Amino acid sequence: MSGRERNHWGWGWEDEQLSHEQVRAAAGPLVDHLGFGEREPEAPVALAAIELPAPRLAPPPALATFCASDRDTRVRHAYGRAYRDLVRAFRGRVDHSPDVVARPREEGEVEQLLAWAADVGAAVIPFGGGTSVVGGVEPDVGAGFAGSVTLDLTALDQVLEVDPVSASARVQAGVLGPALEAQLKPHGLTLRHYPQSFELSTLGGWIATRAGGHFATGPTHIDDLVASVRAITPVGAWESRRLPGSGAGPSPDRLLLGSEGTLGVITEAWVRLRRPPTHRATQVVRFPGFGGGAQAVRALAQSGLQPENCRLLDAREAALTLAGDGRAALLMLGFESAHEPVDGRLAAGLRICAEHGGTWDVPPAGDGSGREGAAGGWRSAFLRAPYLRDVLVAIGVLSETFETAVPWDRLPAFVADVRGAARAATVERCGDAIVTCRITHAYPDGAAPYFTVLAPVRRGAELETWDEIKRVVSDAILAGGGTITHHHAVGRDHRPWYDQQRPEPFALALGAAKAALDPAGTLNPGVLLGRRGGRSGG
Repeated sequence: MSGRERNHWGWGWEDEQLSHEQVRAAAGPLVDHLGFGEREPEAPVALAAIELPAPRLAPPPALATFCASDRDTRVRHAYGRAYRDLVRAFRGRVDHSPDVVARPREEGEVEQLLAWAADVGAAVIPFGGGTSVVGGVEPDVGAGFAGSVTLDLTALDQVLEVDPVSASARVQAGVLGPALEAQLKPHGLTLRHYPQSFELSTLGGWIATRAGGHFATGPTHIDDLVASVRAITPVGAWESRRLPGSGAGPSPDRLLLGSEGTLGVITEAWVRLRRPPTHRATQVVRFPGFGGGAQAVRALAQSGLQPENCRLLDAREAALTLAGDGRAALLMLGFESAHEPVDGRLAAGLRICAEHGGTWDVPPAGDGSGREGAAGGWRSAFLRAPYLRDVLVAIGVLSETFETAVPWDRLPAFVADVRGAARAATVERCGDAIVTCRITHAYPDGAAPYFTVLAPVRRGAELETWDEIKRVVSDAILAGGGTITHHHAVGRDHRPWYDQQRPEPFALALGAAKAALDPAGTLNPGVLLGRRGGRSGG
């Protein structure tokens, strides 16, 4: 368990954590920008001050070489990075810690660990980068287990094989995004899958949660980039054949995609690669209102142009992220290619924008220079956002996001209803609120609106306030015909609404698969199936 360590409560690495003086210096300008919050930030409880109960389990000598039960390791694996995780860890409150953290170095050790856990009646929580924002890795497993083991896959971090002819690679599931790209670069290939958590999340985590990448149209979900998956289940290995496509019954890969560690431990995958882009062209387009911008995004998504970037920010979000002045909705429109210039595609896209009232100030910028200005400012804010949440916790600001997807015909009413519900619920409980919306992904038949809620919150009341707002907004999302999650997964936080969204016959089929693959129900209990965590009831 040596090497660089994660921040025990917030985003990023321990050695990157802001000092209290740095947070205090940031607090004043941030409060001025938001219009609320505390200028004197609270300090997090130090890791050394956190107390845990004694471990209930001790691995046998054959497993002890890759297991740890010290306090620091257990604390760092107790939570993901959901808002309620941040608040509890910030205050040194660890509701459920793993008794053992295992970090297997090869697949055989995964098999040994699962066999031992079954023998002693322990729950097993697969763990990649620990960036879950939906309660997906907290070992909240209930009283029916002798203890819990967090299975950290990050030692399985190698590109094992590259097939340049088929432009694909066999990759271990625990590799972090930057390490994956660094290993592919000498081959002149890239996965080019960039979720916001890219630097701290793993390939296996992306697959297990059906992560969405940065492409706004076209192949953006990890689903589109996976050719085959290998997982270890309590009853044996599960590996699909690597094929470009197949009509041979239901796909074994599709069942593992989004399984969130409940059906097996993903250890490897063959992924589809591409050449890195050499041509880029981007433009920021203004629209008088969000509705006109959304119409342009729909036309772009249905045009066949497939812009790589097609993100629409409402005026408030544009101002909040310093991409705009708050007087117009902004569309970040961009194209890229590894084979030919894309200026013609951008010009065609801008013609579509103009037909829907879009305007822009400067000529389109090609060859990557378009990342400057408003687009560059928004991109920088996008990448900093998870770190900013840490500061918001310290200054008493509730920060939450709700991402979903809905067909185009429902989008205008849906955005109005969800935004209205979020604002009403937040103002009622917090006295003030900022609620913004952006479209993150666009499809020919619909879009993925992404709502951000910021509000002042009384210190000590964060969790119950979050619970109430989460319930109201999630209810509004389902009532409007949206999905409870577009790319953040289900975890424990979304479980009540996922139960409502999925068809009951499918729930029965998924339960049968779970019973066949994990007879003792040890894998991540309460996520997708079985007992719900304490936050969601029984």
